[in-house]
Amino acid sequence: MVIKTVDLLKNEIPIEEESVVITEDVKAGLVLVDIINGFCTVGAGNLAPREPNRQISEMIDESSRLARVFCDKKLPVLAFLDSHHPDKLEYPYPSHCITGTDESNLVPALRWVEEEPNVTIRRKDCYDGYIGSFQEDGSNVFVDWVKNNQIQLLLVVGVCTDICVLDFVCSTLSAKNRGFLNPLEDVVVYSQGCATFDFPVSMARNTKDISPHPQELMHHVGLYMAKGRGAKIAKEVSFNNLNKP
Repeated sequence: MVIKTVDLLKNEIPIEEESVVITEDVKAGLVLVDIINGFCTVGAGNLAPREPNRQISEMIDESSRLARVFCDKKLPVLAFLDSHHPDKLEYPYPSHCITGTDESNLVPALRWVEEEPNVTIRRKDCYDGYIGSFQEDGSNVFVDWVKNNQIQLLLVVGVCTDICVLDFVCSTLSAKNRGFLNPLEDVVVYSQGCATFDFPVSMARNTKDISPHPQELMHHVGLYMAKGRGAKIAKEVSFNNLNKP
């Protein structure tokens, strides 16, 4: 029997995933990381998928489902949108998600959240949403959002699992451990609500400055690294009588 590399990796660095139940006595917040056309819609840009992708499609479906629940319950939602100035590129990646283009807008399945009163939109120009939330006066949109909404549990979904999601989660956990994000207690990464891109070695050989990036393997690595920093990895997320009338 042929054992794939990703199966070997999962055996060597397994991830303990858990079922997370959000109860009515815990104030939860949802963060949507870069679920935008430039990363998720086929043919939408230099870093968009070139063909339909199961992992990305599942991520969009699950993220949209959770966003609908949070909005129905009037719970806080924060959406990060990668948005770059054309003169400030993000090495080693090619030009992508330029401000003012449709690349930097939410995918059609999530565009509706922009009209919801409980949703905060934050455009960022770097991988890390925590760093990208700093404003010129030194304040931080994400930190203020957590404190103003008294968020205790943070649920994170989006792309890319091993890049923008991971960077944001690591910074958030470091800030939480330093006491900068009270009353935040738990950071949960929902595995089915995350995805990353696929760039096999056969393509990387002919592309300057970009390393191979096998999707399933790097998705697993991203989750593993987040777990190692202190995040909970959820295989499923459910709600228990949350704000039940």
